Amino acid sequence: MLIRRTVVPAALFLALSAGCANNTGTNTPIDAGGPIPESAVASPVAPAVSSGPVSAGPGETTLTGTVTAGVEPNCLLLKDGSGDHLLITKDAGLKAALQPGAEVTVVGRSEPELMTTCMQGKPFVVSSVAGS
Repeated sequence: MLIRRTVVPAALFLALSAGCANNTGTNTPIDAGGPIPESAVASPVAPAVSSGPVSAGPGETTLTGTVTAGVEPNCLLLKDGSGDHLLITKDAGLKAALQPGAEVTVVGRSEPELMTTCMQGKPFVVSSVAGS
């Protein structure tokens, strides 16, 4: 009888906790390697990978540096003179161009309020990439 009194409430607590963990509200952390909400994407224009120079559009910034692996899986950082920038993209072509050790120039916009699971760098949503 004692086991039933402690196991049933504990199981109920775990079931309710698991339901809360699946919350899909706007403040749900984003894994940089996982899906990105449409609201975080810079523009409806298709992302570009270029071997030549890239130019920033309105509200965008250009950063040049070295891509490094983050401490968490699927997290990539761009190290430049101003610090570490967490590179976020949902485009497979852009992800392929962002390999650790690569010297790249990226165009996009800083999203400092964007929650991620990477725990490093300032989130930067990438709209285009060019190799240096």
